[in-house]
Amino acid sequence: MSRRSGILEFAVLGLLRESPMHGYELRKRLNTSLGVFRAFSYGTLYPCLKTLVANGWLTEETGPGTEDALAAPLAGRRAKIVYRLTAEGKEHFEELLSQTGPDAYEDETFAARFAFFGQTSRDVRMRVLEGRRSRLEERLEKMRASLARTRERLDDYTLELQRHGMESVEREVRWLNELIESERAGRDMRSAGGAAQQDRTSGASGGLPRTGDTPGTDTPDDTAT
Repeated sequence: MSRRSGILEFAVLGLLRESPMHGYELRKRLNTSLGVFRAFSYGTLYPCLKTLVANGWLTEETGPGTEDALAAPLAGRRAKIVYRLTAEGKEHFEELLSQTGPDAYEDETFAARFAFFGQTSRDVRMRVLEGRRSRLEERLEKMRASLARTRERLDDYTLELQRHGMESVEREVRWLNELIESERAGRDMRSAGGAAQQDRTSGASGGLPRTGDTPGTDTPDDTAT
């Protein structure tokens, strides 16, 4: 399973843990609440749902048709299928939430992991945030070294682009520092987000950091593999 399909499955399980939904509702939530999925199709979502059902992590139930007029032409009869998380699916999602390896804080996955921090234990949140910060600090060091080596050979516009990329990484590092400090102090995110929010200029929908906002990172336009 690719990283992109894996993070889509993770997000679907997380949303369905909150409440059962049909496909159109899921797609809407993924688009509006999780900016990392701002561009993907039903052709991506439904195979993912079928896989989760086949694995025993979701069940399909016949529900009332959606009242949204857009659902019928987009999803047809599939809009009447309601997806519900099973006990095995909940257990699997909790296992995924507990993972703190590099896959939890890479560019393609961090925003989705962060979106479900409210369901994640504090010690796991800390390890993911510190891992993300460490990764970005390494990137920043390499960018500075590269700029120092090539500064004399760059024209003004390329140099400015390099500086812009460094500033974007620096902003996210400052934001992560604020979050880590708040976690250590045991403060609630709502009371600790004032200063950090000023640095989140690259945030996606819902205040999430968007992947691919710095040079050298990939911006996934679709979650399909």
